[in-house]
Amino acid sequence: MNTTELFLIAMTIIFTLPWLIWRVGRTDYYAPLVVVQIIAGILLGPGILGRAFPDYYAFVFTPAVIQSLNGIAWWAVMLFVMIAGIELDLRKAWAHRRESTLTAGLALGTPLLFGCAAAGLLLAGDGWAGPKAQTWQFVLGVGMACAVTALPILILLMEKLAILRQPIGQRILRYASLDDIAIWGVLALILMDWTRVGKQLAFLAAFVVAGALFRRLMRRLAERDRWYVALIWLAACAFGADWSGLHFMVGAFLAGAIIDAEWFDQERMDQLRHHVLLVMMPVFFLSTGLRTDWALGGAAVFLAAALLLVASVAGKLIGVRIAGRLLGWAPGEAGIIGWLLQTKALIMIIFANILLDKQIITSEAFTALLLMAVASTMLTVPVVAPRLARLKELILRSA
Repeated sequence: MNTTELFLIAMTIIFTLPWLIWRVGRTDYYAPLVVVQIIAGILLGPGILGRAFPDYYAFVFTPAVIQSLNGIAWWAVMLFVMIAGIELDLRKAWAHRRESTLTAGLALGTPLLFGCAAAGLLLAGDGWAGPKAQTWQFVLGVGMACAVTALPILILLMEKLAILRQPIGQRILRYASLDDIAIWGVLALILMDWTRVGKQLAFLAAFVVAGALFRRLMRRLAERDRWYVALIWLAACAFGADWSGLHFMVGAFLAGAIIDAEWFDQERMDQLRHHVLLVMMPVFFLSTGLRTDWALGGAAVFLAAALLLVASVAGKLIGVRIAGRLLGWAPGEAGIIGWLLQTKALIMIIFANILLDKQIITSEAFTALLLMAVASTMLTVPVVAPRLARLKELILRSA
């Protein structure tokens, strides 16, 4: 078969397998379709499908097919990260700055410390740190991966729980938004290449100037033109960031972060996010699964994933509980907020992909982080839904 035919076979598998598992298995309560797509990507990767059916895997996923899939995956994830940047609302966080910064700081800082400790334990063995990683980069990178909150997936889960537009949902979005900025800031620090620092400073300086001009232009355009100009801006920022040695996804986030959400119709922006998730992101999940590796053995990878999951969940819950004590929250409130904020999924997977690209972590460490992200996200709705049912009055509490 030629490359086009193999590519279409791969695309058929990518969209068929997750949908069948999700629909036939009725997994939506504990594993939304987006989580099933991530799991399907792992199943279709070299560690499982490639090991069980090596000839079939090599037949379908040729280098040319993988290259084609990667191109779609890159653009899909850039769009998704830009939308995440657009959805940040720092003005609401500023209006409630004491509560927001205290909660966001503890919700990020505590699991970061726990994750750094877990990374230190992993360093005691071989095969986890990448060939280009300095010790501090590996420790901080894994620690931050444990601290991440996946803002776009958090929005989807809160929609499912019917609290997104409620006061508690808006509070949680404020906390997650502040943490999102810190996450990308720490990532930029980890990726700082001192041999190319001149390029990176030049990119940041150019971004500030171009960003000011871009914002002036966007204010003058009709909304239908803003959508097209935003995509041009996304491609240019992603190119500049990658050229400077940061990463194209850092540029994608910056591109979205300086775009005001009110420039676009909220319903159309929600539709775009859903369509990107439906039409393009499954290819990213498959390309992510193709990067998993079990060379250290399944037991070692699962043990590492369990260690990281404990660090992530325990750190998030403890940090939010401390914030709740300091702010005088009602009983049970910190538990609900902490469980929602520990959702990982996409943003952590994107974060880990960047660490793998830069050879700060190995494929085995990437696989452990991926398993941790899936498990943490699958825990969210089954734990939170019954708590919300018992504590309905918390939904309307605004602060």
